Amino acid sequence: MQYRRLAKTEMDVSVLSFGCWAIVGGFNWGPQDENDSIAALQAAYEAGVNFYDSAEGYGSGYSEQLLAKALGEVRDQIFIATKASPNNFAPDDLRAACERSLQNLQTDHIDLYQLHWPNREIPIAETLGVLDELKEAGKIRAYGVSNFGPHDLSEALLCEKTISSDQMAYSLLFRAVEHVVQPLCVANEVSILCYSPLMQGLLTGKFATAADVPDDRARTRHFSKERLLAKHEEAGFEAETFAAIEAIGLIAKSVGESPADLSLAWLLARGGVASVIAGARNAEQTQRNVSAAELTLSPDIIAALDEVTHGLKKRLGPNLDMWQSVSRIR
Repeated sequence: MQYRRLAKTEMDVSVLSFGCWAIVGGFNWGPQDENDSIAALQAAYEAGVNFYDSAEGYGSGYSEQLLAKALGEVRDQIFIATKASPNNFAPDDLRAACERSLQNLQTDHIDLYQLHWPNREIPIAETLGVLDELKEAGKIRAYGVSNFGPHDLSEALLCEKTISSDQMAYSLLFRAVEHVVQPLCVANEVSILCYSPLMQGLLTGKFATAADVPDDRARTRHFSKERLLAKHEEAGFEAETFAAIEAIGLIAKSVGESPADLSLAWLLARGGVASVIAGARNAEQTQRNVSAAELTLSPDIIAALDEVTHGLKKRLGPNLDMWQSVSRIR
């Protein structure tokens, strides 16, 4: 496993991090056996993954509790990140949210505490001030943001606070961060943490056509607005999406790698990326994800992957919200 320094800290994180949302099941994940969740977490630790990303909103704290149950005995050897929900950004609410997460995680500190989505009703300077307070008290070691686009991130940076990271949706099939957010993060030494790096299975080759993708995974702007759970008003880019997936698969075959490994390794070659957050629901999925952390792509392969996904990047445009036409991420 490789490790990279998280910006503005003295902490190193594994380039592959374990996303702790899917292990709670429900939503679009389906039923989940707790033993499988624990085995997935433990397999990640045994493979050298030290970075575990959760949120108070994942299963209303259950994700955090599972993490404590699986890896509590090695707490001092892992890096725990979790997130506060935007409805808890008022000072007293944020302090209480932090305490709940500490209790769920059975720990005395959170390594990286993140603001899950922007809350424009509460001044960001006020919220960041509480994060400084929590850091000074030793309850958190660093803090970051999530889903903060150029406007919100710039506003936060103007507060001259120590923002270590911005967690954004980023994958070969969704490259909107490259328009403005990635250069902004690089210029201001903010680590990029990538979520949905495999686009909920699309980049594993699991689905051959758009029709094969179940409605709960076809909510993004890649798919038609006619899909049952879609919340956008766009025609979608299904042909372009699956043409890109096919092309990625051919490139993967040419180098003897899986499309998933190729997709994760490509992200790790992007500027400003500290870690790629990949979920797993059992030990086998964890082991498959981990293999990508050891894969280094040649410049030619990186360029080829850039080229076959450029058209889709252009069609989806700079809107950072994968799910809605009127972006919540600005």
